[in-house]
Amino acid sequence: MTEVTSKRRSRKAGLPPGTLVYIGDKKTEKAFINIIDYNEAEVQEKSAVTPEECREYVDKSTVTWINMTGLHDTDILQKLGDVFGIHPLILEDIVNTSQRPKLEDYGDYLFLVFKMLYHSPKDGSIVSEQMSLVLGRNYVLSFQEIPGDIFDAIRERIRAGKGRIRKHGCDYLAYTLLDAVVDHYFVVLEDLGDRIDLLQEKVLVNTDRNIVHELHNLKKEVIFMRKNLWPLRELVSGLEKSESHLIHKAMIPYFRDVYEHTVQVLDTVESLRDVLSSVFEIYLSNMSNKMNETMKMLTLIATIFIPLTFIAGVYGMNFENMPELKWEMGYAGVWVIMILTASGMCVFFKRKKWL
Repeated sequence: MTEVTSKRRSRKAGLPPGTLVYIGDKKTEKAFINIIDYNEAEVQEKSAVTPEECREYVDKSTVTWINMTGLHDTDILQKLGDVFGIHPLILEDIVNTSQRPKLEDYGDYLFLVFKMLYHSPKDGSIVSEQMSLVLGRNYVLSFQEIPGDIFDAIRERIRAGKGRIRKHGCDYLAYTLLDAVVDHYFVVLEDLGDRIDLLQEKVLVNTDRNIVHELHNLKKEVIFMRKNLWPLRELVSGLEKSESHLIHKAMIPYFRDVYEHTVQVLDTVESLRDVLSSVFEIYLSNMSNKMNETMKMLTLIATIFIPLTFIAGVYGMNFENMPELKWEMGYAGVWVIMILTASGMCVFFKRKKWL
């Protein structure tokens, strides 16, 4: 993944700062913009609008949520950025889907970028989608890579006028979106924890080599979550301590609550990482025990055959002055001695509980 990302970033080499080059996979055929404009009294929705149609919402007194899906269309993104006066470096960060979660204050607006995590419908692995927010005085611009998200419940609350969302401003909308992303981390972690528990049970009864690959994949997912959560904690902490006029003091407790949720998610990730380490140790211990049992059995077999080999070796020397060689019952006698010797050793090993 690192090599692929580096190759994509190499396309920007030599280009001036602020040049929009999409770094990521094209996850939707067509980019589109949807608008939800609301106040406490009414809600207005528009779908598949052009950037020019968004111009009327720049200075409206209502709260406007403009969501763009499909970051590969840099022309639409550039036009939308021109409408709202977004800095070129922010637009460049939006199309760079390998961004580290961060918060930047540009005075008239705040820029937030973080990861939305969910499970792949194909194999259940954790996949990420970069989410960018621009919080202005009376608008929130959101940018995502693919259609469909975890914000449908928020849209329904806006339409139905449920809760506080229609009574507050853009900072509350930004908080709601960020809170939904953090809360969904718990859903991802719950599923990840269930997979780890199943693997732990499997390790106790099985030492299949495929378990190592499963352990490795789960560990990569946990590390990936941790990598994105640490800077997200800094982002939320920055919002909580922000002195921007775009964040009202009444919103500080809400962002503090998101911060606490983020810390809780991080603690859970650390716990899962420790559990994975213990599962791997259990796997290695089981493999070692299995190897020890195998070596023990081979040692016992070798020990049983040592006296038998000695007896066979003595009577295999074929010296002329060996009276047993001419004895009619010599062959049968040797077999009796070898069988009794082996049986006696097996009984001895069993009494010692080595067998």
